[in-house]
Order: sequence, then C-alpha cells, then structure tokens
Amino acid sequence: MGRRDYEDDPDAPAANSLVPAASVIVVDERQRILLQRRTDNGMWALPGGAMDIGESLPDCAIRETREETGLDIEVIGIVGTYTNPRHVFAYDDGEVRQEFSICFLARPIAGEITVSGESTAVRWVEPCDLDTLPMVPSIRKRVNDWRSGTMPALR
Repeated sequence: MGRRDYEDDPDAPAANSLVPAASVIVVDERQRILLQRRTDNGMWALPGGAMDIGESLPDCAIRETREETGLDIEVIGIVGTYTNPRHVFAYDDGEVRQEFSICFLARPIAGEITVSGESTAVRWVEPCDLDTLPMVPSIRKRVNDWRSGTMPALR
C-alpha cells in the first residue's frame, strides 16, 4: 500500500483516523542504529508500525521490529512521544492517519537481519553517517532526539 507523508503542509488532506503506533531506535554494542529503507517512499526509517488490539505499545515495538528486520529486541527506554496533529500519512485506500507514536530505545538480543516486504534494505548505520541518508522529517527528529544524548545510555 502506498503512503505519502505530510508534515506542516497546508495542502495536506484532513486526518480521518488516529492509530497508536510504535517506532524503535535499536542500538547495538557499537552504538550503530538499525534502519530500513521503506518500499512505500524509498526513505530510510526506523522499524515500527501500528499497535494491534490486545498488545501493549512495547509489545508492538518488539513485534514490528521482528517483522520488519528479523531481529528480536529488548526495550530499554523511551526516546519520546510524537503526536504532531499537523503530521499525517495519506494511504492509497483513503485513510489519512494523524501521527501518534511512542519511540522506544532498544537493544538487539537475537535474530539475523532480513529484509521484509516493507523494505528494500535493512542495515546498521554509524551515527556519523545518519545525516547523509534520506529520511522524512519525523524520523529524522526521532534520530536527532536520540543523538542529543538525553536518552538513557545503552549498558
């Protein structure tokens, strides 16, 4: 399904849904972060997605990371809460979703990196290389919030 992101765009369509979601900054022992290149917009992004009925947001983060990257993770903190009402995702089916996401901090505990149907690539990225990768502004904000050093350190 195609998706177009609108952030602070006066021409954005009006939201018609609000869905809780999780995104995840997974940090390895070398302080690299896990990113995937999305099939729907070609941009680099964090693993994440919509919460299912019957699961918690941390469980959503764990499930989405496993589905999208092949890795099992342990959630160790929260990077931030992202609820900009001027940020919407317009889908091909007519849904226009207002952003509501908790971004978690996690570390890998098992698994092997694999590409899913939602991505063309999955890889570990050095923090010094993050600025060279194309990302939508909302993902870049999460990454920059993590890089600002206000998050709990990976131990």
